[in-house]
Amino acid sequence: MGPVNHQRTSTRGFSLIELVIVVVIIGIIGAIAIPRMSRGAAGASESALVGNLSVLRNALDLYATEHDGDFPTLDDIADQLTGFTDIQGNVNPDAERATPYIYGPYLRSVPPLPVGSNRGETGFAAAQGTADAGWIYDADTGHIEPNTEDETDGGGELFREY
Repeated sequence: MGPVNHQRTSTRGFSLIELVIVVVIIGIIGAIAIPRMSRGAAGASESALVGNLSVLRNALDLYATEHDGDFPTLDDIADQLTGFTDIQGNVNPDAERATPYIYGPYLRSVPPLPVGSNRGETGFAAAQGTADAGWIYDADTGHIEPNTEDETDGGGELFREY
């Protein structure tokens, strides 16, 4: 019988302390990330509001530029922004570009209000608190704001001051 070779095989695993440290780190990351992710839907709606206001304000500015400084009327704003108009702002009933209806359209459709109690509304009104209106519009100045009265975002800022 020859010499017996006793090799010692060592299996190295994680110690209990290493596992506890990993669990604590995952807990800290979760404590930071979960509140930020839960605010995600509200943050997305607020971002959508900023984007929609930008689109509407740009459309109003372009309309006024092409119509000798006049803004759309409150009664016809949706049609005037989404249809073909003449220099006076009359909308072509045939919904096509033809002389004298050579201006526009400035929007494909009016974006819905993404926040507040009037969420989803696309209509226009002259004063805050009007039911079934998403946007408050002043035809004299071209100013537009969301129809959210005193509703605020997650940081306490009034939506209508966006």
